[in-house]
Amino acid sequence: MLRKCVRVLWAAWFAALLCSASPASAQVAPPLGSATSFAVLGATPSVTCTGASLVTGDVGISPAAAITGFPVPCTDVGTLHAADATAAAAQTAVTAAYVNLQGQTCPPANNLTGIDLGTLMPLVSGVYCFASSAQLTGSLVLNAQGNPNAAWVFQIGSTLTTASASSVTVTNGGPATFCNVFWQVGSSATLGTTTQFKGNILALASVTLNTGAGLLGRALARTAAVTLDTNNVNASACAASGPPSPTPPAPPGVPALPPAFVIFLALGLIAVGYYQVRRRARG
Repeated sequence: MLRKCVRVLWAAWFAALLCSASPASAQVAPPLGSATSFAVLGATPSVTCTGASLVTGDVGISPAAAITGFPVPCTDVGTLHAADATAAAAQTAVTAAYVNLQGQTCPPANNLTGIDLGTLMPLVSGVYCFASSAQLTGSLVLNAQGNPNAAWVFQIGSTLTTASASSVTVTNGGPATFCNVFWQVGSSATLGTTTQFKGNILALASVTLNTGAGLLGRALARTAAVTLDTNNVNASACAASGPPSPTPPAPPGVPALPPAFVIFLALGLIAVGYYQVRRRARG
C-alpha cells in the first residue's frame, strides 16, 4: 500500500507541474506615447470627413497636410494637427506600437485564419492572428473575466472588414477596458455601415468608416488616408486612462507558494490519510 501511495504522489506531482506551467507568451497593450491624444490620424493624401460626424480626441495627418470636413460638417472635440511636429511625433509613436503588436507571439491555437470573427465564442484576453484577411459579420464578444486591465491583440496579415451592423463588445471589464483592444492591420481597415466597433485600429495603409459606423477607440493609419462619413469616433476614455498598470509584486517577506507545490501537498495528505485508514481497518 505504501508503494502505491508513493506512485500516486509522483503521478500527482507530475500532473501538478503540467497544470501550473506558465504560458509561453502573453499579450501586451503597447503604449501609444505621442499618439495617445489622437482619435484619428492619417498619413497621405488626406483625412476626409463628410456628414455630421463627431470626433472626440485630436485629429491629425502627417506627412501630408490635407484635413477636410472640419469644422463643418464634422466636429472635432480636440485639436487639429496638419503636418505639424505633434502629428509627426504621433506617426512615429504609431509605427513603434505597430511593430510591437506585429512582433508579439500568437499561440498556434489562436490562429483564426479563415474564421469569421462573428462566429466565435467570447474571446478571453490574448494574442489572436490571421495570416491574411479578417472578417467580422455579426457580433464579437471579448470577455475580460473581471480584469479591467485585460488586453487583446489581433494581428491581421492584410485587410480588416466588417459587415453592416456588426459589433464588438467588451464584457466583464472596466469602463475603459476596450482601450486595451488593438487591431494591427497589414493593409486597410473598413468598417461597414452602422458597425459599432471597439479598440485601436493601427492600419499600415488606410482606415475607412462607412456611413453610421461608430468607433470607441482610435483610427490610426500609417501610410494612407482616414475617411469618415457620419460617424462617432471617441477616444476620450483611452486618452484619460493610458496603458494598463502592471500587476504589483507581492509584498516582501510573503512569497506565494507555487500552485504545483500546493496541489502536491494536498494530494499527499489525502494519500497518507487514506493509507492510515486502511491500516486501522486491517488492525
